[in-house]
Amino acid sequence: MIVACSTLCFGKYPLERALQTIAELGFSKVDVAIHEAGPHLRPSEVAADVHTTAARLRLGPGLTPCAFTVAIDSPDLAGYAQHLAAVCRLARLSSVPTVTVTAASAGTGLDAEARRLKELTAVAARDGVMLCVATATGTLTETPDAAVELCRRVPGLGLTLDPSHFVSGPNQGATWDAVYPYVRHVHLRDSGCGPNQFQVRIGQGEIEYGRIVSMLARHHYERALTVDIHDIPDAPFAMEPEVRKLKYLLESLV
Repeated sequence: MIVACSTLCFGKYPLERALQTIAELGFSKVDVAIHEAGPHLRPSEVAADVHTTAARLRLGPGLTPCAFTVAIDSPDLAGYAQHLAAVCRLARLSSVPTVTVTAASAGTGLDAEARRLKELTAVAARDGVMLCVATATGTLTETPDAAVELCRRVPGLGLTLDPSHFVSGPNQGATWDAVYPYVRHVHLRDSGCGPNQFQVRIGQGEIEYGRIVSMLARHHYERALTVDIHDIPDAPFAMEPEVRKLKYLLESLV
């Protein structure tokens, strides 16, 4: 396993400065957030010029992308698939194996979402990329059982495990061991079970990093563990020390 850093850890900076900061903290791999409403790259921007976007991500051999996390703003499946296809071409050019998207909102029928994700998985596969859905509160993957069921119904679909949502969301810390066989990427921060505790200082929450790493190893996971502490407005702590602290903690476990 390798320890990577999300560009969302430094969302207050332009992309180039965020990448530079991540490199200065000693990371060799970066998970690039490509969000239409985000602070860095946008899917529409990627679709407009894939090759120019790829050049922006080349900082030399010291830091290379290992994953893309994508939020596409499109009301129809055709438009969504078009932007996803551009991101997956970028992933192929950048040697990125996984692209993470968000599942449909909670309450959506599993059959309909499985049909949608089958189409999107096929789009990603054309560029040799694995599509993953993040485990996220407010979506169909907010509970482990539903996340696993989606993967069973959609061959080739993986999960991006974000345990914060299982700790602070409707799952409320109940076991999520069933998801580990389907995990193909991981996002980590520290979180508690109480109100407004989705993101807390490292060591003050309920995330059991050692057990997570142990369970991933048991299922032969050899990909990235991404530090994904969100650089939210008025954050109660400085980002660099918290990112560095989680980096060192994860590196001590792998």
